[in-house]
Amino acid sequence: MNKTKKPIIGWIGTGVMGRWMCHHILPLASEVYVSNRTMAKTEPLVAEGAIAVNTPAEVAQKASIIFTIVGHPIDVEKVYFGPQGLLEHAQAGTIFVDMTTTKPSLALQIAEMAKAKGCESIDAPVSGGDVGARQGTLSIMAGGDQSTYAKILPLFEKMGTSIQLQGPAGSGQHTKMCNQIVIAGTMIGVCEALTYARKAGLDGKTLVATISKGAAGCWSLDNLAPRVLKNDFKPGFMIDHFVKDMGIALEEAKHMKIALPGLALVEQLYIALQGAKKGSLGTQALVQALDSLNALD
Repeated sequence: MNKTKKPIIGWIGTGVMGRWMCHHILPLASEVYVSNRTMAKTEPLVAEGAIAVNTPAEVAQKASIIFTIVGHPIDVEKVYFGPQGLLEHAQAGTIFVDMTTTKPSLALQIAEMAKAKGCESIDAPVSGGDVGARQGTLSIMAGGDQSTYAKILPLFEKMGTSIQLQGPAGSGQHTKMCNQIVIAGTMIGVCEALTYARKAGLDGKTLVATISKGAAGCWSLDNLAPRVLKNDFKPGFMIDHFVKDMGIALEEAKHMKIALPGLALVEQLYIALQGAKKGSLGTQALVQALDSLNALD
């Protein structure tokens, strides 16, 4: 990134996390153009000085660095490809940074098409949920060329505190799959522990305060267990999106011919919650699936 001249930045996807991530980099841009499928979600950023536009094409025509963080791989495809997509309207030299958790193969496709247009790209999924997005403490897992990564690093440093180039295009997405596999395992552990504690008559707050200081300590225990104890299932990260991520990881595992039985089990429990119309809840609602299995209130 040119240190003497502030870039024009585009941002597509201003939801629970994207809004705050964009908020952190506003001071580093001369102008910021924002777009979202539900345009009302751009209003907080517009109030801070961003300019709302209606389509990815308009963003591509204005900005030299464009960030995207949308829901599913099909959403990424709609944003980047097609007659109104970013790549069709990109200016030579544009840097695309897709922070959606999506398929490694899609990250590679974007990288190849961007290069053919004289552009650059980075895949940079994140971890840390809504809390990390608000506080600027996300973990950012990047894939792409070192030179492109170096240009974007000052912007990443406003959004996260753990930032690492993992390798060439697609490597960021593969790293995020590893991250989601770990989260699936820790979430089932946290929710099973809280279920056990409730049945045993333990005080949940005391339990969490105690075991979080030992070998069981983890982000999910610190940040999501307190929400479970308050019956707060508002999404920092939605079940629907997590099921999408687990599906990608299992699909990649199948291609690599490796078995991930723990992940497959947790995916089935979350799918059951989707079947109960709870897909818009936060991932901590996994405890509700266990409650159903154990007939607990």
